[in-house]
Amino acid sequence: MAWHADQREWDLLAGVFADSVTLDYTSLNGGEPAELTPEQIVAAWSATLGSFDATQHLVTNHLVDIDGDTAVCTASFQATHRLANPHGAPLWTLGGTYRFDLVRGGSGWKISGVVMTATWADGNKDLLSLAAEGPR
Repeated sequence: MAWHADQREWDLLAGVFADSVTLDYTSLNGGEPAELTPEQIVAAWSATLGSFDATQHLVTNHLVDIDGDTAVCTASFQATHRLANPHGAPLWTLGGTYRFDLVRGGSGWKISGVVMTATWADGNKDLLSLAAEGPR
């Protein structure tokens, strides 16, 4: 997931998700978890992440529990976002954990749920809202 997002490989990114995905980024954005299709996820992420000059998501320390055709993977992450702007630092880094819910089907394992729990951040968080506004 993170590799395709960082490389802007939007079609390949869609392929890692199940037909319906529960995304929970409430630790960062508030609100409620959302139930989305892969196409909806890619549309949103390509608009926001694609507006950064660069992103790098490092995901490590994976713990995987498999139960038949379902699995849960937890991992630590650090995500750096770069966006040159005239009103502040160009970097925002976020760290925490991911929980990936996985399902196995005919074409292999797919992500059916993502819970991102942010535990720390450094730098210019305003970059997120600047990127969401789209290309300048």
